[in-house]
Amino acid sequence: MKNIAILGSTGSIGQQALEVIANNRDRFSVEVLTANNNFELLISQAIEFHPNVVVIGNEEKYEIVKQALAAEGIKVYAGSDALSQVVEMGTIDLVLTAMVGFSGLIPTIRAIKSGKQIALANKETLVVAGELVQRLAVENKVDILPVDSEHSAIFQCLAGETMNPVDKVILTCSGGPFHGTDEKLIASVTPEQALKHPRWDMGAKITIDSATFMNKGFEVIEAKWLFGLKPEQIEVVIHPQSIIHSMVQFCDGSIKAQLGLPDMRLPIQYAFSFPERICNDFPRLKFSDFPSLTFSAPKPNIFRNLALAYEALLKGGNLACILNAANEIAVEAFLKKRISFPQIWHINERMMEKSVFVQQPTLDDFLATDRNARTYALEMVSALQLKH
Repeated sequence: MKNIAILGSTGSIGQQALEVIANNRDRFSVEVLTANNNFELLISQAIEFHPNVVVIGNEEKYEIVKQALAAEGIKVYAGSDALSQVVEMGTIDLVLTAMVGFSGLIPTIRAIKSGKQIALANKETLVVAGELVQRLAVENKVDILPVDSEHSAIFQCLAGETMNPVDKVILTCSGGPFHGTDEKLIASVTPEQALKHPRWDMGAKITIDSATFMNKGFEVIEAKWLFGLKPEQIEVVIHPQSIIHSMVQFCDGSIKAQLGLPDMRLPIQYAFSFPERICNDFPRLKFSDFPSLTFSAPKPNIFRNLALAYEALLKGGNLACILNAANEIAVEAFLKKRISFPQIWHINERMMEKSVFVQQPTLDDFLATDRNARTYALEMVSALQLKH
């Protein structure tokens, strides 16, 4: 029995993780559930899965959650400090970090320092502080198991290939809802249009990031730290069918790919059960349903975020932290209709140009960088809104 803590249990990944656990109760149990604001769903999940502890990030909802679970014998805590402290519990075997954005960094670091195995769905952890996180993982003998479908695919393709040199990895990308859209029409994209992803059902932030190619840019950075790659060893191709989830090309020119229907439960289950594969009743891929699999190169001149991510990866330091902070502010502003769609990557690029660069940042530097970048990005949003 593996005891699992789910950080961000009310989000898309968290809910699908609980579905995986529900189908394998003889293998997995829920030790901790956390949520930021969605207290109603958190209460419902706690009653169904009966964890030892739940944490609600929004302290104003603490009493509601506590009263609702009083008869269940479940410990209830609240606040960001509790979110970080709970991962240190000795009864936890694996921590699924499914929180969105920079907020996942500190809990993940605390979990690693406590020797917990990590199933990583919070890509910003490696985007912001990849070198620091990987060093801590090595020092504490902790495995970081990827949950993103692309990185899980690479991880699966590399199994058994320890001694074989890799030429490159190929991250596939659906292209989002605006693949092939005329550049002139991009300026008028609305949040409602951007939230209609053609293949994946994800939260609002990640869906917008997918539409702007920021999500793929972050995955490029994440791949560097997960698999020890150079920037030139990471290629992105658009694959609208989302059947090939990513590929690895080896030194002899051979390419291995992991295929399947778009279903996040598979990489979640694999991270939970690794190195074992568990039988399931997930829908199976039928090649006759997909007689044509197509590929094309992305156009970073239209969606600048992918190019910005490569720039941050090449320069290193705290630049990816700056990019992440600016992007979180810009995406939120777009969702609230305060800025236009292209202004998301305009803000990101401007923030990378004007922010203070630190070549060898400490954790304190990352925290300060994040705070400062958010402040400047908010000022930029206000200025753009006034012009508009």
